[in-house]
Amino acid sequence: MDFDYSDKVKGLLARVQQFMDEHVYPAEALYEQQLQENRWQTPPVMEELKEKAKSAELWNLFLPDSEYGAGLTNLEYAPLAEMMGRSLIASEAFNCSAPDTGNMEVLARYGNEEQKAQWLAPLLRGEIRSAFAMTEPQVASSDATNIETSIVRDGDDYVINGHKFYISGASNQDCKIMIVMGKTDADNPDRYRQQSMILVPMDTPGVEVVRPMQVLGFDDAPEGHAEIRFNNVRVPAGNLLLGEGRGFEIAQGRLGPGRIHHCMRLVGVAQRALEAMAKRASEREVFGRTMAKHGGVREVLAKSHCEIEQARLLTLKAADRMDKVGNKGAKDLISMIKIVAPQMACNVLDRAIQIHGAAGLGQDFFLARGYSYARVVRLADGPDEVHMMQLGRGLAAAFGQ
Repeated sequence: MDFDYSDKVKGLLARVQQFMDEHVYPAEALYEQQLQENRWQTPPVMEELKEKAKSAELWNLFLPDSEYGAGLTNLEYAPLAEMMGRSLIASEAFNCSAPDTGNMEVLARYGNEEQKAQWLAPLLRGEIRSAFAMTEPQVASSDATNIETSIVRDGDDYVINGHKFYISGASNQDCKIMIVMGKTDADNPDRYRQQSMILVPMDTPGVEVVRPMQVLGFDDAPEGHAEIRFNNVRVPAGNLLLGEGRGFEIAQGRLGPGRIHHCMRLVGVAQRALEAMAKRASEREVFGRTMAKHGGVREVLAKSHCEIEQARLLTLKAADRMDKVGNKGAKDLISMIKIVAPQMACNVLDRAIQIHGAAGLGQDFFLARGYSYARVVRLADGPDEVHMMQLGRGLAAAFGQ
């Protein structure tokens, strides 16, 4: 395995870093200020950043299909996503933020031409946002076969009834479309053929956004995580993706890249936290000397550096395997990094908060929000326990003979 960056990637990475230094980091405070004026509207400064990124040709870098994106492999995209992960607002500026990335990949891979024209095109231009509606409050959604939302054919339409929550992105006023997972054939003996995915515009009658959910006390505006009820929501049959019973097939195609993208970003979050921790430790004096001169603090810095590098290398290995054998062939490595990276980021951020003292808990540093994000990813796209169960099952089968 050769993880040295190509000249192409080095050039892109330098351009992304320069853009972050010149535009993204300086905009973070203004972004938060503007967000207070309207919690669920994308701040104007973000629209300015997006236009600048388009002009700089740093746009849709996540898409491996050169027809729609930059044509980068997963391995090539990894250091760029890590750089974007250093700021919680950066990914959107490059049109590389979840859940839009996963939804664009679904539409590019599984959508028909009409669906691509209506929804993929404006998403690729960054004109609208989207959501992915899967998790439900009444069932353990870590086992997606439990999902109860019904999608019933009625003539030329499908009628949807169900209750979802923690639907990321759906609180944003720019969110115009959801991909909804539900059951079209609840009695199918194959539990993995019961589910389908369908496109539901946010303004469809019967779509009720009940409330924004909080994450560790944050509302995560302007995207948010909405609780939504579907009350006899009727959409055209042409909104179905790929066909009835293909929901799990689509989910696996969507979640593989989505999982590793989160891990790439979390390496960036953790790296920025380490740098902030080292800076704080070098500047703050306790008990007559700077914190960095205390052995315990040095150990924390060293341990964090080791853990970040381990996660970075595992992320690159998983990305390389995905490029060579596909998402299914790389599923064990995807599970491994999905287990490792969020826990690593939580640990590093927790130490950084501790080094910063009370200030680390507040709004003057990105650490508390960064920790919230890392903690979310321990559940998002499959909780740790599910990935460990699947990974352990494979290991038992391979080595238990």
